[in-house]
Amino acid sequence: MSTAAILGASGYAGQETLDRLLAHAELELLSLGSDSLAGRAASALDVRLNGHLPVFVPNEVALQSGADVVFACLGNEEAAALDVPDDTVVVDLSGAHRLADAGLYAEWYGFEHPHADSLAEWSYAVPELAPPTGKLIANPGCYATATLLALAPVVDLLEPSSVVVDAKSGVSGAGRGLKESSHAGFVLENVSPYRVGTHQHAPEIEQVLGFPVCFVPHLLPVRRGLIVTCYATADSDVVRARLEEAYAGSRVVHLLPEGVAPELARVQETDAAELGVFEDRATGKAIVICALDNLGKGAAGQAVQNANLALGLDETAGLRLQGVLV
Repeated sequence: MSTAAILGASGYAGQETLDRLLAHAELELLSLGSDSLAGRAASALDVRLNGHLPVFVPNEVALQSGADVVFACLGNEEAAALDVPDDTVVVDLSGAHRLADAGLYAEWYGFEHPHADSLAEWSYAVPELAPPTGKLIANPGCYATATLLALAPVVDLLEPSSVVVDAKSGVSGAGRGLKESSHAGFVLENVSPYRVGTHQHAPEIEQVLGFPVCFVPHLLPVRRGLIVTCYATADSDVVRARLEEAYAGSRVVHLLPEGVAPELARVQETDAAELGVFEDRATGKAIVICALDNLGKGAAGQAVQNANLALGLDETAGLRLQGVLV
């Protein structure tokens, strides 16, 4: 059995990763890292966690624990500064290793990358589009994952200048830290665009598609879930046929029947993604919609999926893929 360590286990992405490891038959949790909870029992994070789990240790201790795979659920700058152990699979859930061009970090993330020379060693991996190669894996951003699932398989069918991505996510996408924009008084009964034209997932999308897109994210008054609606000049019938071919064998990404639209409610608390294809009657534009859980397929679920592939395990081991939620 392979072993795993989690850095930043007390954050949303870390806790969601832990939840999947607890259901994973082929990964044993070796170390729980959290600088804020170091020395405390796992129940300090959630009283439902029993005494069989390891106590929290500082993140650096967890990193050096000797685990076969390390899930780095840290802030961008902290993750960028990691000195990763040799011969260890590392899945970075932050944005610290997603961009191949080191010069973009100052512009989009606000810091100079401390390990710019090693960025080429990291594999940017959306399993259905580009499975991980090597041991260092940059887990894509949630918005980028949804947008790329919708557009990457059909990129050659699109008129680049026509592509617009209207994206909306629940408040958990902002992380567990306190922010004025995530207070209930701001979020409830409100929908607000943010980082308009400046969101850090935009260069990820451009890096894969090969051209920039007009991308605008919005904050929804829900806890979790994400949906992107992509508009482009293209033949919707050809787009649908291409997406059917791309995801025919996937157990994670599902192209819905004609006329059926993706919905947040069906993907919340899961690691699956739903796609729908439509044609706008008035303009003839193709509309591709993708819904996923920002903490599932958009973060922890995809991280575990990538780790499974890197370790040679069943790709969907530990994932939440089936069920009828109410």
